[in-house]
Amino acid sequence: MVTFDLNQFYSWITAFIWPFLRLLALMGTAPLLSESAIPARVKVGFAALTAVAIAPTLGPMPPIAPASFAGLWIAAQQVLIGIALGLTMRIVFAAVQTAGDFIGLQMGLSFASFFDPSMGPNTTVLSRLMTMIAMLFFLALNGHLLMLAGLVRTFEVLPIGMGSMNPNGWGVLLDWSRQVLVSGLLLALPVIIALLIINLAMGILNRTAQQLSVFAVGFPISLLVGLMLLAVVLPQTGPFLTHLFQSGYDAMGRLAQAMAGLPGR
Repeated sequence: MVTFDLNQFYSWITAFIWPFLRLLALMGTAPLLSESAIPARVKVGFAALTAVAIAPTLGPMPPIAPASFAGLWIAAQQVLIGIALGLTMRIVFAAVQTAGDFIGLQMGLSFASFFDPSMGPNTTVLSRLMTMIAMLFFLALNGHLLMLAGLVRTFEVLPIGMGSMNPNGWGVLLDWSRQVLVSGLLLALPVIIALLIINLAMGILNRTAQQLSVFAVGFPISLLVGLMLLAVVLPQTGPFLTHLFQSGYDAMGRLAQAMAGLPGR
């Protein structure tokens, strides 16, 4: 006859619920996994299956009841850790979206926006296009699997416990957030420079031939040149995106080490 007591039941619950919360928080904020097109039940089920798969490898959990105040505090810690790790990779795609905004502004397509429930109510066409290309490249490189593997490795650096989260780790996330503008501008820089030269040329043309309406001629020229440049530049963004994704994985590791109170690499 198989019997178990309340302590065994608590150990089974804690071995599942705390890793599950960290995984679910990542899937609620990380790129691709948090897309609104994926049903919530699928996200919860995938997080539960992953938690069941990795729970035997995590070692013993702290002997704390999940329904106690200490257990609720540990649960809140796991949610915050998962959110921070998901936002780290979200910043990578925010940089790509920012690059699309910069290019669209120079091409005169900043007004071409539509409602996108996955990225926000007002998303420009170029931002969505570049984000979709980045997501496809992310899938081609198995980036979603590497991101989940990075989260699983955080249980070694940042084990589940009462004092497992150092608040100084949030500084790493804030420092990494500057990549939204830095990487976004670097990605859009070739197209921006070329379009800036076109605008300067149109300004000089307007001064020399004042009867020519630069507003009527400049917009179609900027749009045509921008589309031609995108056709040349976008196929060459693979190495840049690969480096950006790798930087995101490294930032996840630095964030976990900082939250564990360990010196950075």
